[in-house]
Amino acid sequence: MNETIKNQLSHRSIRLFSDKAVPGDVVDTLLAVANRTASSSGYQQFSIIRVTDAEIKRRIALVCKQDYVNKLPEFFIFIADCYRNSRLAREQGHEDKSIYDTDRFFQAYTDACLAAQNVTNAIESLGLGAVYFGSIHNDPEEMINVLGLPEFTFPVLGLGFGYPGQDPQLKPRMGVPLKAFENQYKVFDNYLENIADYDKEMQTYYDLRDNGKRSDSFSEQIARKYLAFNKNRSLLLNAVKKQGFNLRIE
Repeated sequence: MNETIKNQLSHRSIRLFSDKAVPGDVVDTLLAVANRTASSSGYQQFSIIRVTDAEIKRRIALVCKQDYVNKLPEFFIFIADCYRNSRLAREQGHEDKSIYDTDRFFQAYTDACLAAQNVTNAIESLGLGAVYFGSIHNDPEEMINVLGLPEFTFPVLGLGFGYPGQDPQLKPRMGVPLKAFENQYKVFDNYLENIADYDKEMQTYYDLRDNGKRSDSFSEQIARKYLAFNKNRSLLLNAVKKQGFNLRIE
Protein backbone atom coordinates (compact mmCIF):
# COMPACT_ATOMS: atom_id res chain seq x y z
CA MET A 1 0.00 0.00 0.00
CA ASN A 2 1.49 3.36 -1.01
CA GLU A 3 1.34 6.64 0.90
CA THR A 4 -1.42 8.07 -1.31
CA ILE A 5 -3.77 5.21 -0.46
CA LYS A 6 -2.81 5.32 3.22
CA ASN A 7 -3.80 9.00 3.28
CA GLN A 8 -7.09 8.32 1.51
CA LEU A 9 -7.98 5.48 3.88
CA SER A 10 -7.29 7.71 6.89
CA HIS A 11 -9.36 10.68 5.66
CA ARG A 12 -11.02 12.67 8.43
CA SER A 13 -12.76 16.04 8.32
CA ILE A 14 -10.76 18.65 10.24
CA ARG A 15 -12.79 21.54 11.64
CA LEU A 16 -10.28 23.07 14.04
CA PHE A 17 -6.97 24.35 12.72
CA SER A 18 -3.75 25.61 14.24
CA ASP A 19 -2.65 29.23 13.87
CA LYS A 20 0.09 28.22 11.45
CA ALA A 21 -0.48 29.88 8.08
CA VAL A 22 -0.47 27.84 4.90
CA PRO A 23 2.54 29.03 2.83
CA GLY A 24 1.76 30.80 -0.42
CA ASP A 25 3.70 28.29 -2.48
CA VAL A 26 1.54 25.49 -1.05
CA VAL A 27 -1.62 27.35 -2.06
CA ASP A 28 -0.15 27.84 -5.55
CA THR A 29 0.65 24.13 -5.77
CA LEU A 30 -2.90 23.19 -4.79
CA LEU A 31 -4.31 25.51 -7.44
CA ALA A 32 -1.97 23.89 -9.99
CA VAL A 33 -3.28 20.47 -8.91
CA ALA A 34 -6.84 21.67 -9.41
CA ASN A 35 -5.90 22.98 -12.84
CA ARG A 36 -4.67 19.52 -13.90
CA THR A 37 -7.89 17.76 -12.86
CA ALA A 38 -9.68 15.74 -15.51
CA SER A 39 -12.67 17.56 -16.97
CA SER A 40 -15.61 16.60 -19.15
CA SER A 41 -14.66 16.82 -22.85
CA GLY A 42 -11.67 18.92 -21.80
CA TYR A 43 -13.95 21.98 -21.38
CA GLN A 44 -12.51 22.84 -17.94
CA GLN A 45 -15.83 24.24 -16.76
CA PHE A 46 -14.96 25.05 -13.17
CA SER A 47 -13.38 27.93 -11.30
CA ILE A 48 -12.12 28.45 -7.75
CA ILE A 49 -12.62 31.48 -5.54
CA ARG A 50 -10.08 31.77 -2.73
CA VAL A 51 -11.83 33.61 0.09
CA THR A 52 -9.44 35.78 2.11
CA ASP A 53 -11.67 38.72 3.04
CA ALA A 54 -12.97 38.53 6.63
CA GLU A 55 -16.32 40.15 5.80
CA ILE A 56 -16.98 37.74 2.96
CA LYS A 57 -16.11 34.84 5.28
CA ARG A 58 -18.52 36.23 7.86
CA ARG A 59 -21.36 36.35 5.33
CA ILE A 60 -20.60 32.83 4.14
CA ALA A 61 -20.51 31.61 7.76
CA LEU A 62 -24.04 32.97 8.19
CA VAL A 63 -25.20 31.02 5.14
CA CYS A 64 -23.48 27.84 6.34
CA LYS A 65 -24.61 28.36 9.95
CA GLN A 66 -21.10 27.28 10.94
CA ASP A 67 -19.11 29.89 12.82
CA TYR A 68 -15.79 28.14 12.31
CA VAL A 69 -15.85 29.30 8.67
CA ASN A 70 -14.53 32.57 10.10
CA LYS A 71 -11.46 30.80 11.47
CA LEU A 72 -10.47 28.80 8.39
CA PRO A 73 -6.81 29.43 7.46
CA GLU A 74 -7.67 28.85 3.79
CA PHE A 75 -11.02 28.64 2.09
CA PHE A 76 -11.75 27.69 -1.52
CA ILE A 77 -15.18 27.81 -3.15
CA PHE A 78 -15.49 25.59 -6.22
CA ILE A 79 -17.71 26.99 -8.96
CA ALA A 80 -19.48 25.31 -11.86
CA ASP A 81 -18.46 27.73 -14.60
CA CYS A 82 -19.94 27.82 -18.10
CA TYR A 83 -19.59 31.60 -18.27
CA ARG A 84 -15.97 31.58 -19.44
CA ASN A 85 -16.70 29.26 -22.38
CA SER A 86 -19.86 31.18 -23.26
CA ARG A 87 -17.73 34.33 -23.58
CA LEU A 88 -15.21 32.52 -25.76
CA ALA A 89 -18.04 31.46 -28.07
CA ARG A 90 -19.67 34.91 -28.14
CA GLU A 91 -16.40 36.70 -28.83
CA GLN A 92 -16.08 34.56 -31.95
CA GLY A 93 -19.59 35.49 -33.07
CA HIS A 94 -21.35 32.33 -31.91
CA GLU A 95 -24.45 32.07 -29.74
CA ASP A 96 -24.81 28.34 -29.11
CA LYS A 97 -27.67 28.01 -26.65
CA SER A 98 -26.64 24.43 -25.84
CA ILE A 99 -23.87 26.01 -23.76
CA TYR A 100 -26.51 26.82 -21.17
CA ASP A 101 -28.42 23.52 -21.13
CA THR A 102 -28.71 20.83 -18.45
CA ASP A 103 -25.91 18.74 -19.90
CA ARG A 104 -23.43 21.62 -19.72
CA PHE A 105 -24.51 22.44 -16.18
CA PHE A 106 -23.89 18.90 -14.93
CA GLN A 107 -20.61 18.72 -16.83
CA ALA A 108 -19.49 21.86 -15.02
CA TYR A 109 -20.84 20.68 -11.66
CA THR A 110 -18.97 17.39 -12.01
CA ASP A 111 -15.77 19.21 -13.04
CA ALA A 112 -15.95 21.28 -9.86
CA CYS A 113 -16.50 18.19 -7.66
CA LEU A 114 -13.59 16.35 -9.25
CA ALA A 115 -11.31 19.35 -8.73
CA ALA A 116 -12.36 19.63 -5.07
CA GLN A 117 -11.55 15.98 -4.37
CA ASN A 118 -8.27 16.20 -6.29
CA VAL A 119 -7.22 19.19 -4.19
CA THR A 120 -8.27 17.45 -0.98
CA ASN A 121 -6.08 14.46 -1.80
CA ALA A 122 -3.16 16.83 -2.34
CA ILE A 123 -3.90 18.72 0.90
CA GLU A 124 -3.84 15.54 2.96
CA SER A 125 -0.70 14.27 1.22
CA LEU A 126 1.07 17.40 2.52
CA GLY A 127 0.08 16.74 6.13
CA LEU A 128 -2.70 19.33 6.16
CA GLY A 129 -6.36 18.73 6.96
CA ALA A 130 -9.54 19.75 5.19
CA VAL A 131 -13.30 19.98 5.53
CA TYR A 132 -16.02 20.34 2.91
CA PHE A 133 -18.91 22.80 3.10
CA GLY A 134 -22.00 21.61 1.26
CA SER A 135 -23.79 24.04 3.56
CA ILE A 136 -23.12 26.86 1.08
CA HIS A 137 -26.33 25.56 -0.51
CA ASN A 138 -28.37 26.69 2.49
CA ASP A 139 -28.85 29.92 0.54
CA PRO A 140 -27.40 29.63 -2.99
CA GLU A 141 -28.72 33.01 -4.09
CA GLU A 142 -26.92 34.75 -1.22
CA MET A 143 -23.74 32.87 -2.12
CA ILE A 144 -24.08 33.99 -5.73
CA ASN A 145 -24.47 37.57 -4.50
CA VAL A 146 -21.59 37.40 -2.00
CA LEU A 147 -19.19 35.92 -4.55
CA GLY A 148 -20.30 38.18 -7.41
CA LEU A 149 -21.04 35.23 -9.68
CA PRO A 150 -22.10 36.03 -13.26
CA GLU A 151 -24.68 34.13 -15.31
CA PHE A 152 -23.94 30.51 -16.22
CA THR A 153 -22.07 29.87 -12.96
CA PHE A 154 -23.10 28.17 -9.73
CA PRO A 155 -21.43 27.56 -6.32
CA VAL A 156 -20.83 23.84 -5.84
CA LEU A 157 -18.74 23.23 -2.74
CA GLY A 158 -16.64 24.95 -0.12
CA LEU A 159 -13.30 23.54 1.04
CA GLY A 160 -11.56 24.79 4.17
CA PHE A 161 -8.04 23.64 4.94
CA GLY A 162 -4.94 24.26 7.02
CA TYR A 163 -2.70 22.60 9.59
CA PRO A 164 -4.83 20.41 11.91
CA GLY A 165 -5.56 21.65 15.41
CA GLN A 166 -7.43 18.50 16.40
CA ASP A 167 -7.07 14.74 16.08
CA PRO A 168 -10.59 13.32 15.59
CA GLN A 169 -11.46 9.65 15.47
CA LEU A 170 -11.66 7.95 12.12
CA LYS A 171 -15.39 7.97 11.40
CA PRO A 172 -16.77 4.50 10.66
CA ARG A 173 -18.10 3.72 7.20
CA MET A 174 -20.67 1.10 6.23
CA GLY A 175 -19.32 -2.03 4.56
CA VAL A 176 -18.30 -1.94 0.90
CA PRO A 177 -20.82 -4.71 -0.06
CA LEU A 178 -23.65 -2.29 0.75
CA LYS A 179 -22.27 0.26 -1.72
CA ALA A 180 -20.40 -1.60 -4.46
CA PHE A 181 -22.16 -4.04 -6.81
CA GLU A 182 -21.28 -5.91 -9.96
CA ASN A 183 -23.10 -5.25 -13.24
CA GLN A 184 -26.45 -4.29 -11.66
CA TYR A 185 -27.73 -2.46 -8.60
CA LYS A 186 -28.41 -4.80 -5.69
CA VAL A 187 -31.58 -4.32 -3.64
CA PHE A 188 -31.53 -5.89 -0.16
CA ASP A 189 -34.57 -7.44 1.50
CA ASN A 190 -33.97 -5.68 4.83
CA TYR A 191 -31.58 -2.75 5.09
CA LEU A 192 -31.77 -2.42 8.88
CA GLU A 193 -30.62 -6.02 9.27
CA ASN A 194 -27.75 -5.50 6.84
CA ILE A 195 -26.63 -2.35 8.58
CA ALA A 196 -27.00 -3.58 12.16
CA ASP A 197 -23.27 -4.09 12.79
CA TYR A 198 -22.49 -0.69 11.31
CA ASP A 199 -25.14 0.90 13.52
CA LYS A 200 -23.39 -0.53 16.59
CA GLU A 201 -20.02 0.64 15.35
CA MET A 202 -21.30 4.17 14.80
CA GLN A 203 -22.47 4.32 18.43
CA THR A 204 -18.85 3.98 19.54
CA TYR A 205 -17.80 7.01 17.48
CA TYR A 206 -17.22 10.25 19.37
CA ASP A 207 -18.33 13.17 17.21
CA LEU A 208 -16.32 16.29 18.01
CA ARG A 209 -19.03 18.40 16.36
CA ASP A 210 -21.30 17.44 19.25
CA ASN A 211 -18.90 18.24 22.10
CA GLY A 212 -17.29 14.84 21.85
CA LYS A 213 -20.49 12.90 22.57
CA ARG A 214 -21.10 9.42 21.28
CA SER A 215 -22.87 9.29 17.96
CA ASP A 216 -26.37 7.98 17.36
CA SER A 217 -26.64 4.93 15.12
CA PHE A 218 -26.46 5.65 11.41
CA SER A 219 -30.03 4.52 10.78
CA GLU A 220 -31.30 6.85 13.54
CA GLN A 221 -29.36 9.76 12.03
CA ILE A 222 -30.84 9.08 8.61
CA ALA A 223 -34.40 8.90 9.95
CA ARG A 224 -33.93 12.18 11.81
CA LYS A 225 -32.40 13.96 8.83
CA TYR A 226 -35.17 12.82 6.53
CA LEU A 227 -37.62 14.67 8.75
CA ALA A 228 -35.61 17.88 8.41
CA PHE A 229 -36.53 20.32 5.64
CA ASN A 230 -34.56 23.18 4.16
CA LYS A 231 -36.70 25.20 1.77
CA ASN A 232 -33.78 26.85 0.00
CA ARG A 233 -32.09 23.52 -0.66
CA SER A 234 -35.34 22.04 -1.95
CA LEU A 235 -35.46 24.85 -4.52
CA LEU A 236 -31.83 24.61 -5.69
CA LEU A 237 -32.81 24.08 -9.31
CA ASN A 238 -34.71 27.37 -9.25
CA ALA A 239 -31.46 29.11 -8.30
CA VAL A 240 -29.69 27.26 -11.12
CA LYS A 241 -32.37 28.44 -13.56
CA LYS A 242 -31.99 32.04 -12.39
CA GLN A 243 -28.31 31.79 -13.30
CA GLY A 244 -29.36 31.34 -16.94
CA PHE A 245 -29.23 27.58 -17.34
CA ASN A 246 -32.05 26.08 -19.42
CA LEU A 247 -32.86 22.91 -17.48
CA ARG A 248 -35.58 21.79 -19.94
CA ILE A 249 -37.62 20.23 -17.14
CA GLU A 250 -40.94 18.90 -18.39
